[in-house]
Amino acid sequence: MSKNIPPLTDRGIDRLIQLMADLRDPNGGCPWDIEQTFQTIAPYTIEEAYEVADAIEKNDHNSLKDELGDLLLQVVYHARIAEDNKLFDFEDIAQAITEKMVNRHPHVYGDVSHNNVAEQALAWEDLKAKERVIKQGKEEESILDGITVGLPAATRAVKLQKRAARVGFDWPDLSPVIDKIHEEIEELKEVLDQKKSIDMDRAEDELGDVLFSVVNLARHLDLDPEQALRRTNQKFEKRFRGVETALKKKEQQIEDVGLETMEKLWNEQK
Repeated sequence: MSKNIPPLTDRGIDRLIQLMADLRDPNGGCPWDIEQTFQTIAPYTIEEAYEVADAIEKNDHNSLKDELGDLLLQVVYHARIAEDNKLFDFEDIAQAITEKMVNRHPHVYGDVSHNNVAEQALAWEDLKAKERVIKQGKEEESILDGITVGLPAATRAVKLQKRAARVGFDWPDLSPVIDKIHEEIEELKEVLDQKKSIDMDRAEDELGDVLFSVVNLARHLDLDPEQALRRTNQKFEKRFRGVETALKKKEQQIEDVGLETMEKLWNEQK
């Protein structure tokens, strides 16, 4: 038997929560939705977060509204799975994050004051560290505890570096940061210049050091390395598509023209 559509007179969030309850209902719900678990839905949650970032990057506000809705659906989805398993529900999630934000903003909801954003950022990290201790029920073994392993590698590198910098493990200016990049590149070249077969495990290790050093430069410049690479990805895609278009106008196949021709057209796109 078909279910009643959640009424338009309800608040949007209430309609969405009811819709998810209907989809997950063993009696007349959607078979696919009923089968899902935290683990099977997690990849979709990550994908939707990236699509939100993509809409922001494109400054597409209509798409942003839609993508935020898709991301909100993921939160409601996880909440419903939790409720089905008698763990928690959407209201618990909303209350928990509200309490967390109140506790992390004593300068708004208390009598604490900060002189600038940098001072506030340090206080924020201190509060988060205290939360981790409470959550784990013990003191942290390392200043690096609690940094999610599943983050994109460059994002996690920034977080690792910021944590280390908090206790003084950091260069004071750009010069040694850039020198370190050159040093790591030279070490990578040494591996690649081996007369015998290249040790690929060591090559990967040295390449990782190069990338980590470049991320460190981005952090010192107060730039997001993920954002910088996304920007370059977009630039590469635009120029390569330009090369393809130019060849199509000449009725040439890209596979047939060779690198020299492609490079010439590439430079014209620049």
